[in-house]
Amino acid sequence: MDALDLLEDFGFEAAAIVLGPEGERARRGDVTRIRAWRSVTKTLTGTACVLAAQAGKVHLEDPAGPEGSTLRHLLSHASGYFYESDSTLQAPGLRRHYSNYGIDEAARHVERAVGRDFEDWLRERLTDPLGMRDLTWEDSPSVGAHGPLIDLALLAAELLRPTLLDPAWAAELTTAQFPELVGIMPGFGKQDPNPFGLGLEIRGAKSPHWTGTRNSPRTIGHFGMRGTAFWVDPQADLALVIGTSHDFCDAHREVMPRLGDAVLEQFAVR
Repeated sequence: MDALDLLEDFGFEAAAIVLGPEGERARRGDVTRIRAWRSVTKTLTGTACVLAAQAGKVHLEDPAGPEGSTLRHLLSHASGYFYESDSTLQAPGLRRHYSNYGIDEAARHVERAVGRDFEDWLRERLTDPLGMRDLTWEDSPSVGAHGPLIDLALLAAELLRPTLLDPAWAAELTTAQFPELVGIMPGFGKQDPNPFGLGLEIRGAKSPHWTGTRNSPRTIGHFGMRGTAFWVDPQADLALVIGTSHDFCDAHREVMPRLGDAVLEQFAVR
């Protein structure tokens, strides 16, 4: 059985692309359909912010957000901000509070530092160089991207084999920040610990989880509540990009881990 046959088990429209270091390995479904990326947008924003740090425009230890918070705290959901407001739950660095507002504030900090709209910076330094031609951006750096899976695959390929970030900065992007922090993983409950990089989720030992049980702890990626997701597993040297026509639901929780395991079983180099 082909791993991507499992897309039919969603029970609604779904598409996927599998990538290896040499490029695309397989695809199924409509990979050109424009989809809402929702929280997958955070991976674009995190990468663009790290590109600004690499260029010397900002520093990850810049004060940003609530008192005591830094750009690093904002990008790793450790600033203490509520989900979608500038109110705080507690001091920075004590718990992983998933926050759209914190990611938006990180983008505003970079925007002020580079002296231009964040979208302009992101397009010049990230999406245009990668050839992401059909991406659209609607206001929020945390949830505003729309685009086809073929564009998301270009981002996944970049994270699999970085070309825009120097190795040290690529490592910074994908390394767990404040790795001991506990927090709620949206849709999957409390995780202890709940590792995140800079705008990227890190799998770690989370359970339950939307990636496969075979995915390595170093796996990075994100899912969005409109049914778009991707992961990059550096140990397996593979990436999977997924898009569906349905908001994130129980079918995603059940099928996506099985799909991840099947992709790793079929395509990982032994």
